[in-house]
Parts: sequence; C-alpha cells; structure tokens
Amino acid sequence: MKNRKAPEEKRRRSHGRKVFIGLTLGALLFALCPCAHAQQQTRIPKIGWLSARRASNSGQETIVRMLRDLGYVEGKNVAFEYRFADDKLDRLPALADELVRLKVDVLLTPGTPGALALKKATRTIPIVFADVTDPVAAGLVDSLARPGGNITGFSSIEAVLAGKRLELLKETVSKLSRVAVLWDPRNPGSTQEWKESQLAARELGLQLHSMEVSSADKYQDAFKEAIRARSGALAVLSTPLASSNQDQIAELAARNRLPAIYVQGSFVTDGGLMSYGPDRTERYRRIAVFVDKILKGTKPADLPVEQPTKFEFIINLKAAKQIGLTIPPNVLVRADKVIK
Repeated sequence: MKNRKAPEEKRRRSHGRKVFIGLTLGALLFALCPCAHAQQQTRIPKIGWLSARRASNSGQETIVRMLRDLGYVEGKNVAFEYRFADDKLDRLPALADELVRLKVDVLLTPGTPGALALKKATRTIPIVFADVTDPVAAGLVDSLARPGGNITGFSSIEAVLAGKRLELLKETVSKLSRVAVLWDPRNPGSTQEWKESQLAARELGLQLHSMEVSSADKYQDAFKEAIRARSGALAVLSTPLASSNQDQIAELAARNRLPAIYVQGSFVTDGGLMSYGPDRTERYRRIAVFVDKILKGTKPADLPVEQPTKFEFIINLKAAKQIGLTIPPNVLVRADKVIK
C-alpha cells in the first residue's frame, strides 16, 4: 500500500513543478511584453538630409547643432541619413528616392532643386526646405500662409534681394554702368534671381552681362568674357555650385579687379569683397524649430512658410585694398560687420 502511494506522490510533485514553471514563464513573458511595446513606441526618429552641395557645409552642421540644443542628440534619440549630389543636380531625384525608401520621418533640403526632387519623390513624408528663393513660384507650396501638402520651410527671398545688391554695388563703385551677374541656369531659384536682377538693373540705370556657369571648370572663361564685356563689378547669385567654389570665385574676382557682392558672408570670409543676405543664424534656428514641431506631430500644412526678418551686410576691407577700391563712408557705416 505504501509503495503504491509513493509513485502517486511523485507524480503530484512533478505536476506541481510543471504548473509552477508554466506560471513562472507566463509571468515572465507578460512582464516582457510591455518592454517590447515600449521599445516600439520609443523608436528613434530618422531625419533625411538631401543637398546639392558637397558633404562638408556649414548649414548642415549648424542645423544639427541647433537640433541638439532642442534635445535631439544624434545617435541617442535621433538618427540622420545624408545624401549629397556633389553639385550634380541630375543626381538629386535618385538620391531623393533613396531617402524615401529608407522611410525617414522628416526630409530636409537646402535650395530649390533639392526641394523639387523631394516633393516629386513623396507626398506623405514631411519635407522642410531652406534657402528657397520663391517657394510659391517654384510650385512647392500653394501659398506662404497655407503651404498645403507635406512641405514647408524657410524662404530666403533672394530674388527680392537681387536688386538691393545691385544698388549696393552702384553706391560702392563710382561711375558703375555695367555689372556681370554670375548664375546657374540649371537652378530654378538662380534663374528667377537673374530675371529680378534685370528688372532692378533697368531701374538703377545699369547694364548686365550674363555669366551663365553650370560647371566649376567654366569659371575662368566666364570671368574673361565678363572683362571683355567691360564689366565694372560682379554680382554672384545663389547657387549650390557657387557655394561649393567660393575660394575660386573670390580669387578670380580679385585677380580681375572686379568689386563683387555675394549672397552670404562665407564668401567674404573666404576673401570676397562684400555680401548682403539673410542672417544665417535666424534661418537655421527656424529650420530646427520646424523639425521639432513636425516630430512632435504638427503637420507641414499647418506651418506657414517663414521669411527672414534679419539681414547681414558684411564688408572685407582687405579685399577692397587688394583691388584698389575705397569703400565710401556712407556704405561702410551701414555694414553690420567689417573685416579689417
């Protein structure tokens, strides 16, 4: 009798252990489920960056730094995917498609060509642009106040400023009658600035010489033609190609003794004469705020396109001395920054 009970007791203990182990595993799996769910919920957002310029550019670095100030630390709670066209605008559509296939959360791009490529690539992923001359004329947004669709950003209003730069050149260079204008016909924004420059030139009594350059190896010949056309000054419009070749352009302007005005201060720090354009700090801070709002759920259609409110006029007196130019006092006094 005692021997028959022993196997039964053994079976009960074995069954009890199985029940205990099953309950323990079930509790463990239940405990792990919220963690897995939490990991899915806290997926790191991914930002796609598309640029026509080369990989190294200050705009990209500044925006990343300003996003860090807003709490977005690369590798910790945000990731970036970069694609650069190396000044080959025909590569932008393919690079835009690559970023879209990566299913990024937000797309960033400086300039009209990149913005147009991204808009064509996706109608759903939010797009934020910077340095677009006129987003309405380019067909990127319905209006500045109501962008519509999945795209918004910061307009540089460069076409509006084209006339202001010609005016500054005329005030700086005595008896100026003819100005060479360096632009890139591949870039819709640059083309629009060229048109606005022609309108402003007529009002200022200036003649323009068109310097159409779409390849860096054409700059030297373009400057020779400008001199043959008796150009007395140079206005450089906003193009990714020009931004990637600042040193070369500034050096050619100095060598040919052409007083030049540029769209951004980096040209002047690289040896150019003077620049007039939107304050870069304001521009990139606004872009970072756009990205922050979108990652927190705001739709691009609900974020009006912004325009600059601060502008910088920078003069390089070293560059002026190099070409034998004296900056008139009435022009010098208006500079926000003077490099001596």
